Amino acid sequence: MEIKVDTTEQERILASLLAKNDAESLRMNRYLDMADLSRSEGSPLFEIVKNTRNIHILKDFDNIIIPEIVSAEVSFDLFNFASNHPVRSKSDTYYVDEKNILRPHDTVMWYYYLNNEEIKKKIENNEELGVICYGKVYRKDEIDRRHMNIFHQMGGVYLVPDSKKILNLDDLKLALVEIVEGLFGKEVKYRFLDDTFPYTDPSLQIEVELDGKWVEIMGGGMPRKDVLKNFGLEGYNGWAFGFGLERLAIISMKLPDIRLLWSSDERVKKQLVLGNVYHEVSRYPAIIRDVSFIVYKTFSPNDYFDLVRDVVGDLAEEVSLVDEYENDTKFGADKKSYAYRITYRSLEKTLTDDEVNTMHKKLEEKTKDVFGAIIR
Repeated sequence: MEIKVDTTEQERILASLLAKNDAESLRMNRYLDMADLSRSEGSPLFEIVKNTRNIHILKDFDNIIIPEIVSAEVSFDLFNFASNHPVRSKSDTYYVDEKNILRPHDTVMWYYYLNNEEIKKKIENNEELGVICYGKVYRKDEIDRRHMNIFHQMGGVYLVPDSKKILNLDDLKLALVEIVEGLFGKEVKYRFLDDTFPYTDPSLQIEVELDGKWVEIMGGGMPRKDVLKNFGLEGYNGWAFGFGLERLAIISMKLPDIRLLWSSDERVKKQLVLGNVYHEVSRYPAIIRDVSFIVYKTFSPNDYFDLVRDVVGDLAEEVSLVDEYENDTKFGADKKSYAYRITYRSLEKTLTDDEVNTMHKKLEEKTKDVFGAIIR
């Protein structure tokens, strides 16, 4: 069964967001407009979703489509995130307003699923429940070839009445192994490591061995009874899992840069097929520029990465911290010095020094305007 959650509230919030002209609102509107690659036929992320949904243990699971703008209370409070958890901060999560955010994790679908009227009937009938969810999620993040602030997750949860069965960690491991073998083949080598999530206990992650290295593939755990109770469900137990689609695509095709998944270059797009090892179409040269500035200590690096994205777009391959230091005598007790190295590189053409110098100068000006920084 496919469940589409009503988006009336999201449309109301989105209309308000569209009416704003501040930098944060404009960037969130841009991010929401970006394609959902997990639902874009031809994308390797679409293929990963299709392959996962065909895995035997998941074939009969419901599929739920949830809003991209969700309540912070639901996302954090009901999922047992500590009051001081970093993900709650505005430097980690995109806040549309004081109460609503761009969804930072797909596990929020538990709330929508368990509050669906059809599912409530199943619960009344003491039936087993299984659901998957996938799509874009949003988190403020660093800039490099492996990270974007917009990416795609897929997750699922399986719940059974306590009166019928009490699942344990071995059941979770069997489920994760079936999913991993379904994606990587029966011969894949895997191992489990302990992990921690606010909404599952116990929790673990599964790694697979690829080219002689262990790589984390997905996390999982047993849903906490108190979290399920937050959604009105009692007398059930189960297992849950979640993973990032980009990571699997990068591994499968040995992609050197996450930005390639969004490329419109036909030479790139025709290579984006799961299992096909990507070959560089043309490795355009990088141009390196440093930016150093003194700024108030309230400065957040993640906010700066967002500013770089605003000014430079996807031409910023990497932004790395070169140096940071404090000198109360020189800068004042409330200020600090940062130096970042920015790697400019286009996936589609050779950038000229003049083009990069113009962008870099604009970035310096915006750094001064937005953060009250002093360029060094």
